[in-house]
Amino acid sequence: MAKTKVLFFCQTCGYESPKWLGKCPACGGWNTFVEEVVAGPESEKNTWRSDNTRKTVHPKTLAQIANGEEQRIPAPDTELNRVLGGGIVAGSLVLIGGEPGIGKSTLMLQIGLALSNRKVLYVSGEESDQQIKMRAERIAPGTTSPHFFMLAETNLKNIFLAAEELQPDVVVIDSIQTLFSPVLESVAGSVAQVRQCAGELMKYAKETNTPVFLVGHVTKDGLLAGPKVLEHMVDTVLQFEGDRHLAYRILRTTKNRFGSTSEIGIYEMLGSGLRQVTNPSEILISQKEEPLSGTTIGATMEGNRPLLIEVQSLVSPASYGTPQRTCTGFDPKRLNMLLAVLEKRCGFRMGTQDVFVNMAGGIYVEDPAIDLALCVSLISSLEEIPVSDKYCFAAEVGLGGELRAVNRIDQRISEAEKLGFRKIFISRYNEKTVSRAQASIEVCAFGKLPDLLRSLLQGG
Repeated sequence: MAKTKVLFFCQTCGYESPKWLGKCPACGGWNTFVEEVVAGPESEKNTWRSDNTRKTVHPKTLAQIANGEEQRIPAPDTELNRVLGGGIVAGSLVLIGGEPGIGKSTLMLQIGLALSNRKVLYVSGEESDQQIKMRAERIAPGTTSPHFFMLAETNLKNIFLAAEELQPDVVVIDSIQTLFSPVLESVAGSVAQVRQCAGELMKYAKETNTPVFLVGHVTKDGLLAGPKVLEHMVDTVLQFEGDRHLAYRILRTTKNRFGSTSEIGIYEMLGSGLRQVTNPSEILISQKEEPLSGTTIGATMEGNRPLLIEVQSLVSPASYGTPQRTCTGFDPKRLNMLLAVLEKRCGFRMGTQDVFVNMAGGIYVEDPAIDLALCVSLISSLEEIPVSDKYCFAAEVGLGGELRAVNRIDQRISEAEKLGFRKIFISRYNEKTVSRAQASIEVCAFGKLPDLLRSLLQGG
């Protein structure tokens, strides 16, 4: 009988140590190590095909490997297709993370039900069959898909036995933290179990060429619960974001071996499930009865998708000694830089003002092209001068007060024109790359921020 092996794992990053450590040498976390029992050598067989059949493998050169295109399953969800890079890749392992209650299970159940021409195995370790059926009837009333199979199970060996019998085209695991492999003696959700289960599911996906979706919860710090090594094992990591008290959700790619990592998908949470938002610019621009000071529209890009976002600012005299700087959906350090540019290059006294900035719609913006819209919004609030809601802005602001060019300016202009804007303000250095096909929108180009502000304040 083999000797039982005991190891210590960091609950934050998955670092493995033969003894307990106060501080993790990998991530620097304190008191994150827990003791876990690992089974002996004779039990260290994979649950997937535990007969341990040996295959003869031979190294190959690049010339010996046949060329082949990626086999993709077109998902019925266009937002998911965009985020994955054009469809579900056969044999891929996809991890979807998000806070509890954000809608991960609803999204995967919707996709599974919509894949009516594919055999889908939906494995739930958190809900019973009756609970899943109730949610399915709420999402798609009257739907009785003959190709959608549910399994309430947490034992990985039983899941593989069911998969071998069913031979599904797509497998959904909800969630990876609830599974346990009989190979290990540790409890479900521990670092060793999460890593073991993910490794065996990855082997199953690659050997059977079956796409597998893993649902994972996140901690209060916004990290995936369990080891960080889980993100390195999978092919694609999707983050489902948004405030669960608001209606809109954003599906964002943080890792993708088969496509871009800069795409997003936008959904609206309704009582009947998640609705795809095909034109997100309309929901990110609030409806107002009259122009308000401190509100502008900026043209930004998320991957290949242009978005028009409403930038809201409130500038008021500071009541205390140190002015407040509060941001929602924007980098506070970049806000401080833009405030310094407005004070140094444009002559506005921002050092004695409280500044509050909000990106409407709950979206986080990293595109520097939003700089110009934010600067105009700040001055509009400071001077109490409303900016026309038919004006749009797209330019980066440099430390010298210059307006710098941004990429894909034609797509930004086309999106503004499609939504009925009359003017778009851009950098002079983007002007030569703009096609003159736009007839219903006026393109205004400036080289310096003071010149643009002077034109707007004078009613230009």
